[in-house]
Amino acid sequence: MSLEELRKKIDALDEQLVELINQRARVVVEIGKLKAAGDTPIYAPDREKAVLDKIARSNPGPLPDKTLAAVWREIMSGSFFLERPLRIAYLGPMGSFSHNAAILKFGQSVDYEAATDIRAIFEEVSKGHSDFGIVPIENSAGGGVRESLDAFVETDVMICAEAHMAIHHNLMANCPMSGIQKIYSQPEIFAQCRNWLAGAFKDAQLIPMASSSKAAQLASTEPGAAAIASAVAAEAYGLKILCQDIEDISNNITRFLIIGREDARPTGDDKTIILFSTAHRTGALVDVLNVFKDYNINMTNIGSRPNKKREWEYYFFVDFLGHKLDGPVKKALEEAKQHCVQLSVLGSFPRSTTVL
Repeated sequence: MSLEELRKKIDALDEQLVELINQRARVVVEIGKLKAAGDTPIYAPDREKAVLDKIARSNPGPLPDKTLAAVWREIMSGSFFLERPLRIAYLGPMGSFSHNAAILKFGQSVDYEAATDIRAIFEEVSKGHSDFGIVPIENSAGGGVRESLDAFVETDVMICAEAHMAIHHNLMANCPMSGIQKIYSQPEIFAQCRNWLAGAFKDAQLIPMASSSKAAQLASTEPGAAAIASAVAAEAYGLKILCQDIEDISNNITRFLIIGREDARPTGDDKTIILFSTAHRTGALVDVLNVFKDYNINMTNIGSRPNKKREWEYYFFVDFLGHKLDGPVKKALEEAKQHCVQLSVLGSFPRSTTVL
C-alpha cells in the first residue's frame, strides 16, 4: 500500500476508535448514576488495577503495555469527569514532581489543587476539600520523606493507592553557572544530588524550599539564583536548563502515596501500611516484628519517626504484602496490637508494579 492509502486506513481506524471510546463513555454515564444513587466512590483503585491488568493481558502488541496503560488512564480520567470531576491535591506550585506524578496517575480531566506544603495536602483531604491527595513518601536514593511520615501520625487520612515515578533532576537558571550564588530546592533533592553538588559548587549557598517548583519559581525572579527541579518546571517558569540528570544515582525513583478518606478493596496483590508505637522496653519492637514473621507475612519496608510528645520514643511505619482483610493479616494485626501501645492501619491498597 502507498503512504496515502495507509494514512487513509489510519483515519478510518481513528473514526472507529472515537466511536468506540464514546460508546464506552455512555456506559460510564450510566455507571455514574448508579454510583450517585448508592453513594459509591468515583475512584476505585481496585477497579483501576483490574482494568489495567486486563488491558495488559489482552495486548498482542506491537504497542508496549506502558503505552496502552497511559491511554487508558486518560480514558478513565475522562470517565471521572463524566461521573463527577475529582479534585486532587498536590505539592505545588505547578511543575513540581508531585504535580507530574498526579497528572500521570489521574490524567488531564480532573481538577488539581496546589498545596503550599505536604501537611496542607493532608488537611485538604481530611477536611473534604479535595477528594484525594498525592504525597511523596520515599525515594530510592534519599530515603523517607519526613514531612509525609509526620503528617500520617497527626491526621486521619487513609492510603488507597501508590505510584512510582522516575525522577531526573536538572540545574536551571537564567545566568551562567559561574554566576550562580545560591541554589534553591527541596532538602531531599539536595541529598539526592549531594555528590554532584560537592564537585560542581563549593561556595554556592544551598537554600531549602518546600517544593522544587517553588524553587524554580523563586529562581526565575532573582539574579544569581538557580534551582534544581524538573524539566517541566524549567519550561513553566522560563528558566534555562544548564545541566541535566544531576542526580547521583541514575535509577532514581520516588514512591508516591494516594491518600483519601478510605482505603481500597482487596485485589489479590496488595500492600498494607501500619503505624505503631511500643512500650519503652527491651525487645518491644522485635516482639511486634516477630508476629509478622510467624504468620509468614513479607515486610517490604520499615521506618521510624520520633514521638514529638515523648523524648526518645518513636513511631514505626511498616509496609507488608497483603490486605488487612486477608485471613493471616487480620490475625497478625490482632496479635501485634497486644505488643503495642498504639497500632493503626494507614491503608491497604493495590501494589504498584510499574513506573509511571
